[in-house]
Amino acid sequence: MTSQETAPPRKVPGNGAVSSRLSGIDAARGAALLGMMSTHLLPTFGPSPQWEPTFVGLVFSGRSAALFAVLAGIGLALSTGKQEPKSGMELWAARGGVAMRALVIAVVGLTLGGLDVNVAVILVHYAVLFLCILPFLGLRLRALCLWSLGWVLVSPVLASLVRPLLLDANPPLQLGHNPNSDDLGTPGRLLADLFFTGYYPVFQWISYLLIGLVIGRLALTTAKVQVLLLVCGTAVATVAKIVGILAMEAWGGRAALEALPATRGYPLDSMLQVNLTGLQQVDSWWWLATAAPHAGTTLDLLHTGGVAAGVVGLFLMLGTLAERIKINFLMVLSGPGAMTLTLYSAHVWVVSGFTNQPLPAGWTDEGMYWTQALAAVAIGVCFALLRRRGPLEWVAHTASKLGSYRPAAVG
Repeated sequence: MTSQETAPPRKVPGNGAVSSRLSGIDAARGAALLGMMSTHLLPTFGPSPQWEPTFVGLVFSGRSAALFAVLAGIGLALSTGKQEPKSGMELWAARGGVAMRALVIAVVGLTLGGLDVNVAVILVHYAVLFLCILPFLGLRLRALCLWSLGWVLVSPVLASLVRPLLLDANPPLQLGHNPNSDDLGTPGRLLADLFFTGYYPVFQWISYLLIGLVIGRLALTTAKVQVLLLVCGTAVATVAKIVGILAMEAWGGRAALEALPATRGYPLDSMLQVNLTGLQQVDSWWWLATAAPHAGTTLDLLHTGGVAAGVVGLFLMLGTLAERIKINFLMVLSGPGAMTLTLYSAHVWVVSGFTNQPLPAGWTDEGMYWTQALAAVAIGVCFALLRRRGPLEWVAHTASKLGSYRPAAVG
């Protein structure tokens, strides 16, 4: 949720143009923020009884959150050596900085989790992901490719074996709400929810950070890599989605899932297009054949990870164009993208004020979204122009510096 490179975006000496790498990465992060906000404030399903997927549900559900996670991996790669990973004491110092940054994000997430808000807050999961990825920060590109592919293929299968055992416990090891400080008193239940039974299962989501590390170890400022990300990411996402649709509609998957007692009464056709929230995905291996957002399956990880790679490639290309024409048209996204921890937290806090409360007279969901989105853009652009970090970004950056500090050797 925070920029791992340098924030605010730095300028290239001599011409004042914003670095294409930083502006492109931050712009992608800003797009992810606005996309996630849209799924919080705008309907993802139409009214009953049809429950038709909306444009927001079809386009942004699952993909925006996955883009955040992939960008986290990219940021970690950029802060730990870019194409050449750090090693030795430098690597351990970098890991200490990441761990301290994760601590700040976790505290913010637990605080937001105490609010009465109809938003699945990602920050605690995000912080745990940072800690889980620490052992991989020193790996080179080839090893990272193997690990990311293996995790995408194997983690959903292992999760499908573990999840039923946790849900069958008495009481079930699932929170049913955002993690908050009270849950620290039941660590077993909290960890089970974070890793397997919750909205953002960390065990499978490690895949996104590994994919991000792979991308971040590439030469992101070169046109070849940017085009490769766009083309290959789009191809992987398309093939994964097509296979998922065939599995459900042509090969009998949806019929098998609709026959399960746990899916009766749910609009499964629409949910397979938008997300599977509310369904426990047990009692059938067919769940592993879906490419539905938030399914946590191999096809879902490939599709959303591919979309994320394609989006990153596109924004890196736009960043290169902005640098060449010396017009930073990406600032409307890179500005808020450089301070997403602050803006996301403020968004959740504002939404909590309207939870279970009627909107002010004359307001609509669309009006609420555009007001918050434009406010996020305006605030982000102002901070970028002033070359200042966001408040929470400053705290996370300071904690990271403290965590990575190593006293100079004496003698």
